[in-house]
Amino acid sequence: MSKKIYVIHENDAWVVPLRAAFEKLNLPYEEWFVDRMTLDLSEAPPVGVFYNRMSASAHTRDHRFAPEFTGNLLAWLERHNRKVINGRRALQLEVRKSEQYISLQQHGIAHPKSIVVNDVELLPDAVDKLNLFPFIVKPNRGGKGAGVQLFQSKQSLIQTIENGGLGESLDGIWLVQQYVQPANGRIVRAEFVGGEFLYAVSIDSSKGFELCPADACQIEDAFCPVGENETTSKFQILKNYKNSDLEKYAHFLKDNNIGVGALEYSEDAEGKRFVYDVNTNTNYNSGAEAESGGHRQGMFEIAKFLGKELEKVVEVEKVSALATV
Repeated sequence: MSKKIYVIHENDAWVVPLRAAFEKLNLPYEEWFVDRMTLDLSEAPPVGVFYNRMSASAHTRDHRFAPEFTGNLLAWLERHNRKVINGRRALQLEVRKSEQYISLQQHGIAHPKSIVVNDVELLPDAVDKLNLFPFIVKPNRGGKGAGVQLFQSKQSLIQTIENGGLGESLDGIWLVQQYVQPANGRIVRAEFVGGEFLYAVSIDSSKGFELCPADACQIEDAFCPVGENETTSKFQILKNYKNSDLEKYAHFLKDNNIGVGALEYSEDAEGKRFVYDVNTNTNYNSGAEAESGGHRQGMFEIAKFLGKELEKVVEVEKVSALATV
C-alpha cells in the first residue's frame, strides 16, 4: 500500500485550500474526519505522515468532543511511532490557553498578565488581583476568539454574570487578563511552517476579537468578521517585517511539537509585544496573500512541507525493508 499524508480534522471548509495544494503537487492524501470515528486499538495505524488540524473551536460547529477523541487518536499514532505533525502536546496547548502562557513564560516570551480561576464566582476577586483596566475575560478553551469579552469595570463584569451573558467555559476554567490595546488598532500573527517563519499578517481588531483568517469564514462562519469587501483591508501581509523575538517563537513551537502554527500578539504604544494566543490549527487568507504578490501561500507551503516529510518516511521504510532482507 502506498504511503499517504493523513489529515486529521473536523471542519471540511478549512481543508478545501489544502486539498487544492495536494492536488497541485500530486501528493497522496486521505482525510480523517474526527467528529464521528471508530478506533480499533488492537490494530496498527497505516504508515505515513499524520497532520493534526484539530481546533479548540470544534464545539462551535457542533463537534463538541472531537478534540478529546483526537487526543486518543494521537496517543495511538505516537504509541506506534508514526510521524505526527502537531501531536499531543500541540493539541494540549490548542485547548488550554493557560498552559500556552506557562510555556511562553518558559521561553521568555511576554504575554498579558493573566489570572486563572475555576469558578465564575471567583472572577470579581480575580479582577481585584489583576487591578488593570480595562480587562479581558476569556474561557480557557475557546478558539477563533469565541467567548472573549472586554470589560471596562468590575461592576460591568458582575452585571454580565448576573444577566447570564458571560457564556460558558467548556473545561470550567476562566482567565481574567490584561488588555493590551494595539497601538495601531491591529494585531499581528507570525506564521510558521515546518519550523520556518512564513510571514506575518496584520489584522484589524477594531470590530472584535474573533479574528479567523480562513477564506471559509467569509461565507460560512457568522462569528468571523471577514466581510467579502474587507479581505485585503482587514488582513494585510507585512512587508519588510522585523521582530527580534522570531527565534524565540521558533524555539517555542519546536519544543511544543507544533510543526505548523502561529503566534498572535498585540504591540502597545511603547513597542512591547504581548503574545496572547497560540494557533496550532492555523488558517490563511488567500486575498491577503494575493494582495502581497502571492509569493508565499500558506496552504501550499504546508503541503510542500508535508510532502517532504512523507519522502522521509518512505525512505526510512525502504531502508528498514532492505535491512530485513
